[in-house]
Amino acid sequence: MKVLILGAGQVGRTAAYHLSREPANDVTIVDTNEDVLRDLQDRLDVRTVAGSASHPSVLEAAGIAETDILVALTSSDEVNMVACSIAHTLYRTPTRIARIRASEYTNHTKLFADGALAVDVWINPEQLVTEYIERLIHNPGALQVVDFADGKVRLVGLRALRGGLLVGQQLRTLKDHMPHAEARIAAIWRDGRTIEPTGETVVEEGDEIYFIAARDYIQRMMGEIRRTEEPVRRVVIAGGGNIGLRLAALLEKQYQVKLIERDPKRARIASERLENTIVLQGDAQDEDLLIEENIDSIDVFAALTNSEEANVLSAMLARRLGARKVMALVNKPSYGELMENRSIDVVISPQTVTIGSLLAHVRRGDVVRVHSLRRGSAEALETVVHGPAELSRVAGRTVEQVALPEGASIAAIVRGEQVIIAHHDTVIEEEDHVIVMLVDPRKVEAVARVFQVE
Repeated sequence: MKVLILGAGQVGRTAAYHLSREPANDVTIVDTNEDVLRDLQDRLDVRTVAGSASHPSVLEAAGIAETDILVALTSSDEVNMVACSIAHTLYRTPTRIARIRASEYTNHTKLFADGALAVDVWINPEQLVTEYIERLIHNPGALQVVDFADGKVRLVGLRALRGGLLVGQQLRTLKDHMPHAEARIAAIWRDGRTIEPTGETVVEEGDEIYFIAARDYIQRMMGEIRRTEEPVRRVVIAGGGNIGLRLAALLEKQYQVKLIERDPKRARIASERLENTIVLQGDAQDEDLLIEENIDSIDVFAALTNSEEANVLSAMLARRLGARKVMALVNKPSYGELMENRSIDVVISPQTVTIGSLLAHVRRGDVVRVHSLRRGSAEALETVVHGPAELSRVAGRTVEQVALPEGASIAAIVRGEQVIIAHHDTVIEEEDHVIVMLVDPRKVEAVARVFQVE
């Protein structure tokens, strides 16, 4: 499959990394920065073209005529939309995806209806990151919370701590605690290594555990793995940019929210747009300001400025001053690996959050949702089973009869409104939505082939 990526920014580079690892993909990247392109070509198996992403001659040189999927991820909404229009008008590119951040465009759904702007799918990174952080705040203690099947099922990652009922126990004892629960442990990481969860596996303190469950069982399952935390009441957001402003607007009806913004103009805009949020003009790295605002009584401190260094430092300061839980928005993966679960509870990577939405539209077959886990070291995907059974490798078979590649496992099945936790003898039916855990993302193409109808 030929994929053309426009823009070699953080999201573009992350998309290139994920897609180029799959043998079936032929990836080309266009950007105006030749230094960035040279670096990418040294590290990844990709082709690069220097030039403006909206110029037909540049797109022609990048192979747009043979491209299956165009992914426009430049920093300009307008360039992305123009590139999609050119690809559709001149080359009839089958699938066109664009990153569009301005609400002035996305609020007008007619612009994207019936291919009016020649954009098949638009992605707003700020919106995706905001919704992701909101889910983390609603589930205290979680490292990652992702949705499947329109929210009927959630996959939650968290660290096992003393006080959880399962800590020190075999996984089989979960049935004794929750005999009728629609939930299961899907994956365990211990000291950076994957542990295959079986009935005999003993949960150890410090394990990073991912479980999948129907929404009604999320809190009970979290209590099995760590002591239940007090619900969140007070939130401080550092940064009044697009993400900080969106998050405050989402949270202010349910929580006591304060927003700290350094820029006076931006702080004034935030105070005008928000109704119940206290907006403070100041520096979130100012220790006196945080003490004055009683940071030691804050349940969540979320550092969401445009500077990842400022986010890391302000989150570490808030933790030292007594904030119960701190989060930081960080672009560099190395920062996340260094900081998470040490100085900072949750490191939020915009690329990791965005790439899942993007990959769901790029994957072959009927993959409808993809989530990148543990900074890209694993994936969870939702795919639809199609029949008839005689032409399918999945429909009409039990879970143990499905020939998935090593490292892939079926965690749950959604059948209409019913959530079914997968067991070896569970029969998969046509139109089921199957959630697959994959500890090696390079095998995703092999998984997609299993679910394709011959």
